[in-house]
Order: sequence, then structure tokens, then C-alpha cells
Amino acid sequence: MPAVQLADGELHYLIDEQLLEGPDAAPVLLLSNSLGTDLHMWDGQIAAFTQHFRVLRYDTRGHGQSLVTEGFYSIEQNGRDVLALLDALAIAQVCFCGLSMGGLVGQWLAINAPQRLQRVVLCNTAAKIGNSDGWNQRIETVLRDGPAAMLALRDASIARWFTPAFAVAEPAKVEPVLGMLAATSPQGYAANCAAVRDADFREQLAAIKLPVLLVCGSQDGVTTLADGGFMRERIEGAELLELHAAHLSNVEASEAFNRPVLAFLQA
Repeated sequence: MPAVQLADGELHYLIDEQLLEGPDAAPVLLLSNSLGTDLHMWDGQIAAFTQHFRVLRYDTRGHGQSLVTEGFYSIEQNGRDVLALLDALAIAQVCFCGLSMGGLVGQWLAINAPQRLQRVVLCNTAAKIGNSDGWNQRIETVLRDGPAAMLALRDASIARWFTPAFAVAEPAKVEPVLGMLAATSPQGYAANCAAVRDADFREQLAAIKLPVLLVCGSQDGVTTLADGGFMRERIEGAELLELHAAHLSNVEASEAFNRPVLAFLQA
């Protein structure tokens, strides 16, 4: 997998393209993964999205094949990694789609580097996700128990990430995503838990002036419809798409996800 060299390690990425008119004719769509997954969480989108975009996806710091550095991370740090990736690839502007933690990265970019974005899709995310006590407990457990904690999280995440009916009916789609979590570096996971814990864009959302689509899962207990409504009220002109899904709506409702997201990005 190709990588760009950051100051403290390598950030791995893929560029997916199968456009008949040639990659240079198409805009770039950047996909940002959720906490505990890697760039393959977007596999269900690639066939549809590459008909219209050069799709750039990457493993967020601490995930997949990308660098794992000491200490806790921040969403700003992850956002600056994205800017470094774009600079290294000489990409001036992208459309952006991020889910959960990736949606926090998208919020940071839309607030702090709007000139690098064209249109923004924020999926199953919130301006503030969870509370410090819950995140601190998870960080402590993961750092203490290491790989065993990641396996326990894998089992616990089924109910958060997918509706029960989907988890039973579609094991071939569920298991690979859960495997990403089990394979994630405990240090990298805990460091990004801290990034999510500390991120709070509630007072900054009104600064976003880009076209924004918010994607929410009606069965998402992590980032709820109420979280999406809060964001829609504060981002001028933001649209909201509700899907029947839990937290990983792009996996659980891939076809229902792909069509309206593409329509928004091409508007």
C-alpha cells in the first residue's frame, strides 16, 4: 500500500479509480474512517463512487497500516495529517466524506481549512461524541489489557455498529469490519479515543459555510438523530439524510447510502 512520509511516520492510503474518461478528469473524494476500523470500511462504496470520483482513502493515524505514535492524539492532529496527505499528493481540493471519528475530522477541516474542501458529508457523527468518563474508562481498559481488550471490544461493538437483524443476516459484511477492530493497535485505538473524547465543535459549527450533508442512522445509539438535528440547526443550509441503520450506516445500508451521497456530492 502506498504511503506518505509524515514527520513522525508513514500514513498509508489508496487511490481508487476506474473512470472511463481518465482519472485526471475527475474530482477527488476523500474518505475518512471511523474509530477502530481502517480504509477498507469503505469497500462497499468504491464501485459506485469511482464511477464519478477519484477516491482517496487512508488509514487514520493509529489504525490499519499507518503510523502509531506515543501519547494521546487530537482531532486537530488527525486533520493536519489529512492536509499533509493532500499536500504530498499535490491535491488542492477534495470532496470529503467521514464517519464517526472521520466526521469529527471533517468538522475540523471544514472549520479550519475550508479552502481545501468542496462539499462535505458527515456520517454518524456529532459535534461532541460521548462523555469523558466513558472514554476514560475505555482508554484505561485498552491500555491495561491490550489485545485482549480489543477482542472484547470487537464483541461489544456488534450491537453498537449494526442492528441485530443485520448482524444475523449479513455475517459476511459484519465480520470483516469487526476484524478491523480486533486488529487495531491498542495504543493507536486508545490514543484516538482521547482525540474523540476531547473534540467539541458545538460552539464552532456555525462557522461552517460549505455545503454539508449529514447522514444519520435511525437505530444509531452512539451518534443519534438528535445529534444530527443539532448539527443541522447550526450549519447553514445543511441537509440531513436518515437511514435505517445503526452506527456504520455505510456498511449496513450501503445502497441506500451510496445513491443520495453521490447525488449530493455531484450537485
